[in-house]
Amino acid sequence: MNSIKTQTLKGFRDFLPQEARERAWLKNVMISVYEKWGYQPLETPTLEPLEIFEGQIGEDEKLFYKFKDNGNRDVALRYDQTVPTCRVIGQYYNEITFPFRRYQIQSAFRAENPQKGRFREFTQSDADIFGVSSVEADAEVIAICLDLYKTLGFKDIVILVNNRDLIKDIPYTAISTIDKLDKIGEEGVIEDMLKKGIEKTQAEKYLTFVRNLQPDETIKDIFSYLEKAGFDKNWFKFEPTLMRAFSYSEGPIWEITIPGYTGGSVGGGERYDNLVEKISGQKVAGTGVGIGFDRTLDAVKEFGLLPILEEITKVLVTVFSADLMDKSLEISSKLRAAGINTELWLDSTSKLDKQLKYADQKQIPYAIIIGNSELRQNKVKLRDMKTGKEKLMTINELVLKFKRFK
Repeated sequence: MNSIKTQTLKGFRDFLPQEARERAWLKNVMISVYEKWGYQPLETPTLEPLEIFEGQIGEDEKLFYKFKDNGNRDVALRYDQTVPTCRVIGQYYNEITFPFRRYQIQSAFRAENPQKGRFREFTQSDADIFGVSSVEADAEVIAICLDLYKTLGFKDIVILVNNRDLIKDIPYTAISTIDKLDKIGEEGVIEDMLKKGIEKTQAEKYLTFVRNLQPDETIKDIFSYLEKAGFDKNWFKFEPTLMRAFSYSEGPIWEITIPGYTGGSVGGGERYDNLVEKISGQKVAGTGVGIGFDRTLDAVKEFGLLPILEEITKVLVTVFSADLMDKSLEISSKLRAAGINTELWLDSTSKLDKQLKYADQKQIPYAIIIGNSELRQNKVKLRDMKTGKEKLMTINELVLKFKRFK
C-alpha cells in the first residue's frame, strides 16, 4: 500500500504547538501596540481578482501565485495586504470613517526562492493610515514601528528613511536596480541597469546622483516629529540609496533594520496616494508599513528576547479508576467554569504513573488525584509536579488557589 508523502511543499511550513504559541505571543504584542495608537483590525480574502494586483507591484509580479478558478476567472493569492486594502477603500468607501487607521496580520504568498527569513507563504503585519496627506501621517507610522520594536525589547533599532520625491526624475527601471545596492554592490547595479537598456554613463550618473542626495524638508519634518514623540534620534537616519522596489511607492519611504540581525531588514513602508485612487477610484491619501512577522520573530529569538511561555494547561485531572471517571469529569468542568485551563485524562484504564508522567513531560504545573480516600473526605489531592508535594483540598479551596495564580 502506497503512503502519501508527509512533507510540506517547498517554502511552506507547519507550526507545531511551541512555535504556534510563540507566534501567538508576537501577534498579541503587535495588536497591543497597534491598538494603543488607535488602529483597527482588518482582514481580507486569501484569494483576490488578479486584476487588482497586475500593474501595481513592479518587477516582482513574476512572483504572483495566479491561476484560473472553477469559474474560469483569473485570480491570485494575496501577494500583499496594501493592494487589497485599497480595494476595500473603494468597495466600502461610504461605510468607512476617515482618517482610517487599520492594522492587518495575515498570510501573503509569493513564489520566492526560499531562504533564511523568506518563504512562499509568510505572515505580514501591516499598519496604515488612509485619508491623511500630511507628513505627520508618515511620521506616525514610522513611530509605530519604533514603538513596536522598543516594546519587544530591542535596544538598537535603525529605520532608514528617504523620499521618492528626491528621485522623481530617475526611471523606475533604475530605481528598482539601485534598491539592490546592498545585495549586489555597485558593479552589480551598473551591470543590471545595462541589461535593462540603460547606458553605462547614464547608469553611473543615476548612482552618483543618488549617493549625493540630501534630506529635504519632508524628511526633516519626519525626524522632528519622531524626536518630539520621544524616540532616540539614533534610531532613524537618512539613507539616500534606499529606493523601495514597489512601483507604487511615492513620497516618504523607509526600511526597518536591526543592527546585528543576520536575516536582513524586518520591514518597510511608503506613501502610496496614487495606488489608492488607481485601485479604488477614490482620491484618498494612503501611507503605511509592512512588517515581516517571521523575520521579526526570528530576530526576537536571535537576540534572546522571547519570554518564557508557560504551558497553556494549568492542571491535569487524573482518573484513578473507571468508576471515578464521572467525578474527575465533574472536577475538570468546575475548574474550566472558573476560567482555569484544565485537561482531563480520557483513558480510565491507564495507571496513575502514566498520567503523572504525561503531566511532567508536558510541563503541566499541577495534577489532581481523586481516589476513594479523597472522595470519602469530599476533597481532592493537588500534586505540585515540580516539587512532588501533595495537599488535600476542597474544590472551593482549589478554585481559589488557581484564581490567585491568574
